[in-house]
Amino acid sequence: MYKYMTQNKIKFSNLNKDFIVELRENVKKYFENKNVSKYGNTNLHLKALLMIGMYTIPYVLMLSGIASTVQLIMMCWALMGFGMAGLGMVLMHDANHGSYSENLKVNSWMSKSLYILGGFPPNWQHQHNTLHHGFTNIDGYDEDIEPAGILRFSPHQPLHKIHKFQYIYAWFLYCLMTLSWVTLKDFTRLNKYRKMEVPLRSNKTYKRLFIELFFSKVLYYISFLILPLILVPVSWYWIVIGFLFMHFISGFILSVIFQTAHVVPESSYPLPDENGTIDYNWAILQLQTTSDYSPNSRIFSWFIGGLNYQVEHHLFPNISHVHYKSISSIVKDTAIKHNLPYHVNSNFIMALSKHIKMLKQLGR
Repeated sequence: MYKYMTQNKIKFSNLNKDFIVELRENVKKYFENKNVSKYGNTNLHLKALLMIGMYTIPYVLMLSGIASTVQLIMMCWALMGFGMAGLGMVLMHDANHGSYSENLKVNSWMSKSLYILGGFPPNWQHQHNTLHHGFTNIDGYDEDIEPAGILRFSPHQPLHKIHKFQYIYAWFLYCLMTLSWVTLKDFTRLNKYRKMEVPLRSNKTYKRLFIELFFSKVLYYISFLILPLILVPVSWYWIVIGFLFMHFISGFILSVIFQTAHVVPESSYPLPDENGTIDYNWAILQLQTTSDYSPNSRIFSWFIGGLNYQVEHHLFPNISHVHYKSISSIVKDTAIKHNLPYHVNSNFIMALSKHIKMLKQLGR
């Protein structure tokens, strides 16, 4: 793992840079002609409030005793699972990319919403913004294709017999995604970054980061597990089951939303040559490794924070997701003009079926 990162820094080719230059100019003209900001708008703010409510109101109903039966309490945990995923996709994601608001302080505060989801912003910003967006689908760099050993997301990773069945058991492991955040993953990841001497965006010492990480997890567990165990009038095991149920729902949603955009047959898995160079430039890497889906499903796109427009998001992470549908035609037309790929699946079911196909292919 990270066999290349520990030796060389990736270099991208300078070929075909005309595409991204023209594309950025076209998108810039779009916002100028429409006289709109590239940041979030009222639509985004209303969505954020809804997701915050979906995550926090059921929690308050449980702790206050208004929801007191096992059935109502489990419904509350389920709603919190959907709210947890929605809050991450709609608010936290944009804020950590600096696209929620043109005000840097607002973005900074909104990015901290990851704490109440059980995550750790300094880790996430490096893993997602730097590694995933900078080196998409490059084995040894992109952590999103470096899951547990019993999953194989790249043809360049070791193949084991168990991988033959990953298209069956992967779905259960997807449910554990956010649960791994709130337990050990943030600690192991931060320790790995420390050993690699990664300069995280927070500019804090690793000692201080570990202290902050520890206390953020303590506060998270006190808030979302200990307090419900003390205050909610049902047997303790229902609280534990509900807590796990919430994470199973959110983990599954987040996993399938992201994996169906990158681990599909259309995606490529480039490797650097002996000089650490990728054959094409960064923008073309995003087209080669990323796929859109459900471009005509407004409700679905609204709920998942526009992440069905992954091509647009990877090319313009500093633009809020509320604009991705509008600029998608610009991206598509410019890519076609330059004879470059623009991958898109008509609906989510098709994207999901292709992800299953890719899991089978990588398992052989």
